[in-house]
Amino acid sequence: MAASAENPFLFYSELAEEQSTPLVGIAKLAAEGETVRVGHNVEYFTLESRSILNKCTSPRMPFTWTVNPYRGCEFACKYCYARYTHEFMEIRDSVEFERQIYIKQGAVPTAVDDKTPGANLRWLLRRDLKKVRPGEEIAIGTATDPYQPAERRYEVTRTLLEEFAQHSGFDIGIVTKSDLIVRDIDVLRKVAKNNRLFVNITITTLDPNLARILEPRAPRPDLRLKALQALNVSGIDAGVICAPVLPGITDKGRMLEDLVAATARHGGKYIFANPLFLKPCSANVFLPFVEKEFHHLVAEYKQRFVSKAFVSSVYRRRISDLMTKLRSKYGITYQFSHLSRHEPGESGPQLVEPKQMGLFQAPPDKRGPGAHRGMERRRGTMC
Repeated sequence: MAASAENPFLFYSELAEEQSTPLVGIAKLAAEGETVRVGHNVEYFTLESRSILNKCTSPRMPFTWTVNPYRGCEFACKYCYARYTHEFMEIRDSVEFERQIYIKQGAVPTAVDDKTPGANLRWLLRRDLKKVRPGEEIAIGTATDPYQPAERRYEVTRTLLEEFAQHSGFDIGIVTKSDLIVRDIDVLRKVAKNNRLFVNITITTLDPNLARILEPRAPRPDLRLKALQALNVSGIDAGVICAPVLPGITDKGRMLEDLVAATARHGGKYIFANPLFLKPCSANVFLPFVEKEFHHLVAEYKQRFVSKAFVSSVYRRRISDLMTKLRSKYGITYQFSHLSRHEPGESGPQLVEPKQMGLFQAPPDKRGPGAHRGMERRRGTMC
């Protein structure tokens, strides 16, 4: 659909359709979930899960397996790329991703008569880990924050980490915006003892007022920095992901330098930045937000994203080069090559979604513009 003068973002049309066939699979399970609690305009539901570890089949991703303890995320980040995952449950309104949160529950009986809380989840993960080969990375929190508010009460993430602590030889990355992760330092240390573990704290800006409108219900940036420091002091390797970098909003050189400097002061092992990648389902929320809060940028965003979902290679290279200089200036020299199939600093003309979602260093996409679209409908890729 073409854009109009009245609404330059009209080309992102809603995908909702009348359902004439019975719900099946995860859509059926989601519809059958029991409401747990209502508050802050958010509903929590149970969701039976037949597996916890999910294979990531895209060659562009720097990890092989994903773990997402929840579906949906209450943090309500305006730019969130994962809103499309609710479509697998036939929930087409992008806003419902932050209003309907599904808490994963084990759907199969445990092999033994274990009635302790979370026993089914641990059993599922234990079974699924048998499929992981040496060198394959496991990413926790690729499509939903594992330490969002639901975790404080339901402890799904902690339950899974307790199972990881019983194993050895895995490469594990966690990504979160929440300082709640410090609650689990005890179990994280157990995981790190016999596995390679990295915790990635996402910080897009140090400005608390800007962060509040970009990420309405996420913890303040200063709290995330304190969590970063606490993790590293405790012997858990942790760094910062500045993602996404928003053109005209968070990409000013001074802002990025302040973030790199703060990362260094708080003991961050690394920091890298990835530009905004805008799926249509995300644009339905983010672009009206730009019109409301940053009206002077409407023309720029229309130019950047009207016909594609990612920024230009020139823009990506500028951000990459700036971050390289800033890391050097502030003495952040940690290298990623031992964690990933790709060397640090690799970049290509079509670095799209993986750069935003990667927990480690992301690979270049050689297939050209539009290649990302094939993943949008791949069921379960990031779930």
